[in-house]
Amino acid sequence: MVESEQLRALPAKPGVYLFRDRDGSVIYVGKAANLNSRVRSYFGAPSNLSSKTQRLVAKIQDFEFLVTDSEQEALILECNLIKKYVPRFNAHLKDSKTFPYLRIDVNEDWPGVHITRRVQKDGARYFGPFASAGSVRKTLRLIERIFPLRSCSKRIDGKDKRPCLDYHLHRCLGPCIGAVERQEYRQVIDQVILFLQGKQELILRELSVKMKAAAQQLHFERAALLRDQIEAIERVIEGQKIAIRLQGEKDAIALAQDERQAYVELFSIRNSRLIGREDFAMEGVQGEPPGRVMTDFVKQYYASASYIPPLILLQHPVDEPAVLSEWLKQQRGSRVTLEAPQRGAKKKLMDMVAENAVRGLELARAKELTMEALNSGLQELKDKLRLARMPRRIECYDVSNIQGSLAVGSMIVLDKGLPKPAYYRRFRIKTVTGADDYAMIRETLRRRFKKGLAGTGTWAIVPDLVLIDGGKGQLNAALALRQELGLDSIPMASLAKGNEEVFIPGQATPVCLAKDSPALHMLQRARDEAHRFAISYHRKLRDKEAVASALDDIPGIGPRRKKALLKEFGSIEGIREAPLEELSGTEGITPALAHKIKEYLGNSSVL
Repeated sequence: MVESEQLRALPAKPGVYLFRDRDGSVIYVGKAANLNSRVRSYFGAPSNLSSKTQRLVAKIQDFEFLVTDSEQEALILECNLIKKYVPRFNAHLKDSKTFPYLRIDVNEDWPGVHITRRVQKDGARYFGPFASAGSVRKTLRLIERIFPLRSCSKRIDGKDKRPCLDYHLHRCLGPCIGAVERQEYRQVIDQVILFLQGKQELILRELSVKMKAAAQQLHFERAALLRDQIEAIERVIEGQKIAIRLQGEKDAIALAQDERQAYVELFSIRNSRLIGREDFAMEGVQGEPPGRVMTDFVKQYYASASYIPPLILLQHPVDEPAVLSEWLKQQRGSRVTLEAPQRGAKKKLMDMVAENAVRGLELARAKELTMEALNSGLQELKDKLRLARMPRRIECYDVSNIQGSLAVGSMIVLDKGLPKPAYYRRFRIKTVTGADDYAMIRETLRRRFKKGLAGTGTWAIVPDLVLIDGGKGQLNAALALRQELGLDSIPMASLAKGNEEVFIPGQATPVCLAKDSPALHMLQRARDEAHRFAISYHRKLRDKEAVASALDDIPGIGPRRKKALLKEFGSIEGIREAPLEELSGTEGITPALAHKIKEYLGNSSVL
């Protein structure tokens, strides 16, 4: 309980205060220009406090404070303490401790671009923070597609005997084999930095000069690569254009808020183009006005941002704008303006950002509802199928064949109710002849679980439920295989088409699942996905066989020439449409053989 003597001891100086509950946990961190008056305000008449503040005060058992020399120092300390303690009554960025960045160590001889979650004062260049690992990986993939940089972490001495595949795909300049000088490689690094800063025009001018010089020197392959790089950057620029014309560099920030969370949208404008957009979730916003949430976001985001523009446009005015502007000025090294536009092009931009924030919050709510339905479905499956635990990993199996030929099996995975394509697997049936679905199911499961018993990679993950596409017969085939391998602890079930009946071991009648139940929908989704995956693999094999047979019938076309043709042209249609000179330019194809191919495929009905 806070005593009056403690309140009287508060100094009339700037600083930071921390409120603690009876367990000693920090539940709120605040900043004040005058600690005495600010902290005392919490313990006055309750009617003057917001509902959230009343809940906070009811839990305060103790407090402490730290005096600073200025409000700017207090603001920095407040940001650090919120990041450290993540107090429940502060609005804070969700997972703000681990936002990812792109890092380029310009001190290395052969630097690459890497993802990191730690920003250090080590002389490297950092770009971010990004809102998620997904968004930073997307940016990294774009850079690797445009700029020929090394993506490996090996030690470079220029003495490797052969380069990796990236070199042959023109995605790396090959420093490992000494194919590029340090100065030329460093120029590419400088281009990447300019790209991440939104200065693509400077890169385009430099690349255009190099392309023309290469063409004049008759280095046509290098000129073509530079041309492709220019076109890729121009496509990026075209995608960054927005209808609203704005000059200079700025960030635009808007938010949408409900009773539990806020969804913040940030647009990064550089050279009149939208070079990036990120969205952030903020928690602990219950009862907070939008201006307060906006203030907290600005402080927490720019405390760790690698770059601060000279102008920050805000949907809502922040608290204490003069203090924030001065703090941002210290971070940037020059003046930073905070503006809440009310009219003109800036307001139109803000409206666009605000609309995206609203849509983002709606999507976040929809995902939460989806998760609730998924959790409900998983719980229902546990209860109805009499499982020992929640079926967080469901594996579903299907087989496909046409009159016993090209038989395949498929395995798909639901993780907490959602498809995980990275875990999907497919099987070419090897030991079964004819249309024997039961035998094909047994072979598929045997191969899957023998890999699991060997403990290799993701195969070693034990499913919480194995679902078979089919009825009692298919389930019994799976159960026989389970017994053979001694895996009786793995639960199994089957879902039969038609009446959508669910069968489990030891029960003659189907399990009763309502037609609109989340549990049945989840099983149907798994079954349909496994069927789709099996059919797509079967179709791929069938098409491949048709292509192979069409080429096999041409005299003079053996395995090596067939492989070369398919590698060069991709399909029968591609070979049919190729000019004679291109066909004869393929490895192993003479002009006479090219004529023969054209003659045969011109009359062939095989596509």
